[in-house]
Amino acid sequence: MDLLGSPTLLLVLCLSCLFFVAMRRKRAKHKNLPPGPTPLPLIGNLLHLNTKNIMEPLKKMCEKYGPVFTVYFGPERVVVLHSYETVKKVLVEHGDEFMNRGTLPIIDKNNKGLGMLMSNGERWVQLRRFSLTTLRDFGMGKKSIEERIQEEVKHLVKELWAKKGQPFNPAFLFSSATCNVISHILLGERFDYQDEQLLQILHWITESIRIENSTAGQLYNLFPRIMDYLPGPHQTCFKNLIRIHAFVGQKVKDHEETLDANDPRDYIDCFLLKMVQEKHNPKTEFTRENLIMTVYDIFFAGTETTSTTLRYFFMVLTEHPAVEAKIHEEIDRVIGRERPPVMKDRPQMPYTEAVLHEAQRFLDLAPLGLIRMPRQDVEIEGFTIPQGTTIFPMLTSALHDPKQFKNPHLFDPKHFLDEKGNFKKNGADIPFSAGKRNCLGEGLARMELFLYLTSILQNFRLKRPPGVTKIDLTPDVSGIMNVPRQVQICFCPR
Repeated sequence: MDLLGSPTLLLVLCLSCLFFVAMRRKRAKHKNLPPGPTPLPLIGNLLHLNTKNIMEPLKKMCEKYGPVFTVYFGPERVVVLHSYETVKKVLVEHGDEFMNRGTLPIIDKNNKGLGMLMSNGERWVQLRRFSLTTLRDFGMGKKSIEERIQEEVKHLVKELWAKKGQPFNPAFLFSSATCNVISHILLGERFDYQDEQLLQILHWITESIRIENSTAGQLYNLFPRIMDYLPGPHQTCFKNLIRIHAFVGQKVKDHEETLDANDPRDYIDCFLLKMVQEKHNPKTEFTRENLIMTVYDIFFAGTETTSTTLRYFFMVLTEHPAVEAKIHEEIDRVIGRERPPVMKDRPQMPYTEAVLHEAQRFLDLAPLGLIRMPRQDVEIEGFTIPQGTTIFPMLTSALHDPKQFKNPHLFDPKHFLDEKGNFKKNGADIPFSAGKRNCLGEGLARMELFLYLTSILQNFRLKRPPGVTKIDLTPDVSGIMNVPRQVQICFCPR
């Protein structure tokens, strides 16, 4: 058989040659790139990566090539930053130079550069500034939103009492509670926990996040043009995101029909009024498309990231009953069993505060950090990172830095306590990222986590379901996010 006569083989050889020529030209243009494993034609460093848990191979590459190295996701060049010092240098010290988001195909396909999460330049500046101001006007970080969370706590605790200590998976219940808080700010409404539309939306969000971080999601990020034509879970993910997008679009339409310029009810109303003010500005970023995507971004993040973190807290505490007992003791001593917790209690509860920070560190929700891209060629640690290169500032390397945390791979609240038992901060504690492009809702999320945790533990103690000897705290899937497993817990009345 004449192999050279095979059209397929000839095509592969031609593509390989073109790839190597392109690679040589890239390296000739950028001679001072960070080191990394040699990529193969078309697939890049796929054979070096594990699409089920991408973190492990990247950690091994750091050990071999140092804290700044290059890896190819398919044909896409990515520079990985894997140390607290380097991540801090990029996100904080060189924050302006690395302000832009990079490309992440599975997110870009839906966002299309609109909204706030993945946009850049003047669009991001204007939408971020407007969102911060508007969210604060509607109480984010203030007493009014604290009262709103406390109202939601009552509904949540009531639902937990109704379970009578029987095992159940609290995922959708926690998602409903966090969804209602952000929905109050964005949409001006609250959903009943049994509302069919709410449950459907939460199902779409949960399923999409799991798929995005699964093998299918990682393969899509590597080969988006090919995966677009293939069936699989990623297609389900995109259908779900389109449905959530349509839900937000309908809410915007409803607001347009009932808008009162003298009485803005929520974030959507304020954005619509801003659109009216800017209607004669041909370069305005306040468009209906940006409104829908910005609300989508905030709604999605404000619902799922906080509820996932909360769910993981209770998984961890179920596995660490001694830690739970100390929180119970602090709650009884500072708050008691009668009045509801308030944010003023927080400074007097250093152990609970330490547990909250340690659980977020241990969860490591966004291990890769949301991608960045330098606006120009930048030198980091003696290497040149070319303009337009996708950057992974790995937050996991800060949260698990052995120089910053004595037992980085163990759950240990002492990481955030001094010798006298007082809460102590740690600069490497950056689960919400750092710098000018850190998480918009960090203050709201921390408020929710404290009030939900203390209110629930004021009323309940945690137990594993009968016959379960251990709850697996390792991620179900690990990609852009570490997604915890779906487990049942018993919330037993105290």
